[in-house]
Amino acid sequence: MPLNIIVCIKWVPNTQIVNIDPNTGTLIREGVPSIINPHDLNAVEMALRLKEKYGGVVTAVSMAPMSAKTGLEFVIGMGVDRAILVSDRVFAGADTLATSYTLSKVIEKLRPFDILIFGQETIDSSTAHIGAQTASWLRVPYLYYVVDVEYINGVVRATRRLEKKIEVYELPTPCLLAVAMKSNEPRPVKLSHKLRAKMENVIEVWTNNEVGLKRECIGLRGSPTVVEKCIVTPSVPRKKQRFDGQDVREAVKWLVDRLIEDEGLKII
Repeated sequence: MPLNIIVCIKWVPNTQIVNIDPNTGTLIREGVPSIINPHDLNAVEMALRLKEKYGGVVTAVSMAPMSAKTGLEFVIGMGVDRAILVSDRVFAGADTLATSYTLSKVIEKLRPFDILIFGQETIDSSTAHIGAQTASWLRVPYLYYVVDVEYINGVVRATRRLEKKIEVYELPTPCLLAVAMKSNEPRPVKLSHKLRAKMENVIEVWTNNEVGLKRECIGLRGSPTVVEKCIVTPSVPRKKQRFDGQDVREAVKWLVDRLIEDEGLKII
């Protein structure tokens, strides 16, 4: 039987420097270029491999500003069949609880589904909470650090990699898998696929009018996380000192001397 696969992706700031709104404690996205969360591309690749092996349809879901449509066009270009952009000002400022709740309600509207696939974590927050929380809202089995998946007689056989172990689990469908980062090589975009995003109506935009959630359960109002103090990225001035010699021993001595001068190194 063909699989109905849903893969969730996040549109994240393409920068290591994140600015925080001091009043709300949320990310300031204005003026910051964004990309698909790189670890979510591993999730997309796994979904597409399952589709190629067993047949079916892959739907991408992203809760993000309208600019994320570019990211959804990219995964359509990879081979995803359909995309849902969940975008509304009332969803803004959501923490992991409100985000996972919203995603779960969107996914419920896409039933029936067989396998949900998420990336391991995101580069802007690295909480790794969304997959587990979404599975909890949906009351489906959840497995993380997944590196390989098979679908045998209606059962998902998933292999996950831990630090010193390889484990194999069998899960009923529907289930949710979080793919280990760098567990595969995401495929490039094909022009023929990407043209579908431009010429066919494969990307749908859902506001809260379509999802129908109570305001107190979503966005900033539905987020119990409280940021008591904003994290400030310290500014570290660079002295732009450079050793121009060729001798390795002299270079090491020069570096150690500079570190001692700056109190960056203590000789015990």
